[in-house]
Amino acid sequence: MSQTIIEKILSAHCGKKVYAGDRVTCAIDQCFSSDARAAEVIDLIENIADSKKNKKLNLFIDHASPAPTTVEAEIHAKMRCFSGAGNGELCDIGCGISHQLIAETGRAYPGALLLSNDAHALTVGALAAAAFTVTSKELAVAINCAQHQLTVPATVKIIIKGKLSAGVYAKDIILYIISQLKANSLPGKVVEFSGDTVSALTIDERFTIANMAVNLGAVCVLIAADKKSADFLKSTGVGKIKAVVADRDCTYEKVHIFDIAKLVPYVAVANSADTMVEVSKVGGKVVNQAFIGTCANGRLSDLAVAAKILKGKKVRVGVKLLVAPASRAIYLKALKSGIIKILIEAGALILPPGCGPCLGAHQGVLADGETAISSGNTNYQGAMSNKSAFVYLASPATVAASALTGKITDPRKFLTRKIAR
Repeated sequence: MSQTIIEKILSAHCGKKVYAGDRVTCAIDQCFSSDARAAEVIDLIENIADSKKNKKLNLFIDHASPAPTTVEAEIHAKMRCFSGAGNGELCDIGCGISHQLIAETGRAYPGALLLSNDAHALTVGALAAAAFTVTSKELAVAINCAQHQLTVPATVKIIIKGKLSAGVYAKDIILYIISQLKANSLPGKVVEFSGDTVSALTIDERFTIANMAVNLGAVCVLIAADKKSADFLKSTGVGKIKAVVADRDCTYEKVHIFDIAKLVPYVAVANSADTMVEVSKVGGKVVNQAFIGTCANGRLSDLAVAAKILKGKKVRVGVKLLVAPASRAIYLKALKSGIIKILIEAGALILPPGCGPCLGAHQGVLADGETAISSGNTNYQGAMSNKSAFVYLASPATVAASALTGKITDPRKFLTRKIAR
């Protein structure tokens, strides 16, 4: 019987052929947690009577990095002590965001199975790695015994076709899809993205698509490996990869097809999980803060398009433009290429690699009534730590254009030609 990608991955990790609905116990390749919830995982592990040291555990200090309060500082100290005792590996402050680093360091690859207690773990599905979000208790158990029990999820296939117009990016695609399917419309499902548009996207753009799919309720995202992913993985030290592809006649729970040939820039409206509209619908909305970064859009190509728009210009007076590279490696590449210089000269403030103000812990908390436009993935009421503020989501291009004008702005007026993909 034919299998989907997730059925093949889980079959390989449990030693038998399995299908959607089957209950399985699988060996785990990697487990990871960040400072947002790592302390509770550590406490749980330390309370396990036969606790074992696990080299497949990865800890990341990225959410509140560097520590803004003594509470976070104590959590960071706890993580350093735990790791220093031989429990996995720690990426300390300034290294970057866990989801980017897991990919950058070769820990995610086609066919790999990963667990995390962070909702955006599925980002690495852009490399055909299956990553699931679990509770801290489940993660602690998996870390200790290197295996996890789960029910094989059904797969929903999303086919994206059509050539992107200038000024339209992966963020616009996924915001549009969420607007059509609605938030949390695919709870508990694996979402497999394919189609000629997906094949044409860069790895950076595929990460954006995978990252934002959590808003659909997906528990895992998968994009079949190809030459682009193989080239990316080679740069991380991963050698020859074994592609995992769905069988032609496998069973999908449902198939959705989207044609994005006429797509325009999209914006997610503040305080709404599934109100995504064309930029013209909210154009002119005054913004006080613009943020480029996060595990959704803090990669080199994201910083590059912002620099293209901002080069030789100045951020509007009264607007705070914050930029946080997703990793130290991205930061260094942006420095070497001159991107950081362009951003600083335009008036941007460069933050340490990490989550930055996305979760509202620090580095960009909003005042009452202020409006931010962000390339991040969260715009619920209270995002950026203030329930009386407003956060809109958009592509880095739209964010950069809005920083220049001081209001939500269509970036196409600043882009005379398409950025090479």
